[in-house]
Amino acid sequence: MQYRRRLRSRIIISFLLFGTLLTAAFAVAAVMLRSYLEDQLIGRSLDLEIDHYVEQFRRDPNSELVIFSRIQGNVFSERKLANVPFAWRDLDNGVHTIIGDAESGGPQSYQLAVRKFPDYWFFLQYDISHELELRRWLVGGLIGVVVLFAGISALIAFWAASSVMRPVADLVKRLERFTESQGLDQLAPHFANDEVGQLAAKLDEYAAQLTHLVVRDREFNADVSHELRTPLAVIRGATELLLTQNDLPEKARQRLLRIERAARQSNELTDALLLLSRNERQSPAQGESTDVGSVVDQVVETHRAAIGNKPIEVRIEKPFAAQVDAPAAVLSVALGNLIGNAFKYTPEGVVVIRVEADRVVVEDSGKGISPVEAERLFDRGYRGASATGKGAGLGLAIVVRLCELYGWKVSLAPRDGGGAVATLIF
Repeated sequence: MQYRRRLRSRIIISFLLFGTLLTAAFAVAAVMLRSYLEDQLIGRSLDLEIDHYVEQFRRDPNSELVIFSRIQGNVFSERKLANVPFAWRDLDNGVHTIIGDAESGGPQSYQLAVRKFPDYWFFLQYDISHELELRRWLVGGLIGVVVLFAGISALIAFWAASSVMRPVADLVKRLERFTESQGLDQLAPHFANDEVGQLAAKLDEYAAQLTHLVVRDREFNADVSHELRTPLAVIRGATELLLTQNDLPEKARQRLLRIERAARQSNELTDALLLLSRNERQSPAQGESTDVGSVVDQVVETHRAAIGNKPIEVRIEKPFAAQVDAPAAVLSVALGNLIGNAFKYTPEGVVVIRVEADRVVVEDSGKGISPVEAERLFDRGYRGASATGKGAGLGLAIVVRLCELYGWKVSLAPRDGGGAVATLIF
C-alpha cells in the first residue's frame, strides 16, 4: 500500500490501467460488432433465401432447390412431421442460432431459417462452424493484442513517470542535501518555469521567511538571556550580602532565602530556555556528571513555598545514586515542573520523590488525573481539569522539549489509590 501512495506509482498505474482498459474495450467492441454484423448478415440472407426456397418449392416441388455446400434445405410435409429433428419442432418462424446439435445429422453449429405452413415445414440450414472457429481465433488474437498493448502501456508509463517525476526527484534530493551549515541555497534557479519551478520558488520564499524568524528568535532569546543575567546576578548578590548580617530577623532571613531561591530558579530557567532556542545539547563543565539526588534536594527546597500551610509530608528516597550527563540547570527545570505540580495540586497527604538508577519518580496523593487527561497535559497551553490559579500551561511542554533535546522520557499517569505519578527517565 505504501508503494501505491507514491506519485510515481500512481502515474504508472494510471497509464497501465488506461492503456489496458482502452485496448480491452476496443477488443470487446470489435468482437461484439463482428458477431452482431455476422449474425445480422447471415440471418438476413437466410431470411431472404428461405422465402425464395418456399416460392421455388411451390412452383416445382421436384426441382433442385439448394446447391451450396454450407447451406442445406429441408422440407417436411404434414405426413412426415414426425421426421423433423427434435430441436427444430418448437421453433417459430424466423432465424435461429443452434449450437452443439448432434441430432440433425448436419453441422453441430448452424443458423436455421424456419417457415411453417399447415401443409409443409421449410428449414434452411447454414453451417456457421467456420465462423465460430474464426471467432475463437479472433478472440485469441485480440487477447494477445491486449497483452501486447498492456506491455507497451507499461513501458510508456514507466518512461512518462520517470520523465514527469525527474524534476520532483531532483527537488527532493536538493532538499535532502540542504543543511543548516551550508546556508540557504536557492532552489528556483535550478528548475524551469513550470509547476515544479513555481513550487521551488515558493519553498525558497518560505525558507527565507522561516530562516528570518528563527534568526530573529535566537537573537531575541540570546539578548533576553544576556540582559536577564545582570539583574539576576544583582539580586543574588544583594541577597547573599544581606544574609551575612548576624542581626537579621528570622522572618526577614526566610524571605531573603525565598528571593535567593527564586533568583537561582530564574537563572536556571533562563539557561534552559537558551539551550532550547539554540537546540543545543550541553554537558556539564569539564565532562563532569550532575548528581541527581543533590538537584532533587535543591528543587524541593526551592518549591517548598508552594506547600504553604498545607498538611503535606514530603519524603525523598534515594535507594540509588543517579548521575546524568546534563547541566544542573536543565535537570532542575525538568524536575522543578514535576515536583512543583505535585506540591501545588496536593491539598493534603504525602508527596514521595524517589531517585532510582535511571529515573526520578514523583508520587502525590492529590486529586489525580484521568488516563485521557494524562496524554494531553504535555500539550502546549493545555491545563488539566483540576488546575487552579493562573498559568499558561507551558511548564510540562518545556519539560517535553528538554527531554527531546537530551533523549529523556517523561510521563504522567494516575496513581493507585488517588493522585498522580510523574516519571522522568534518563
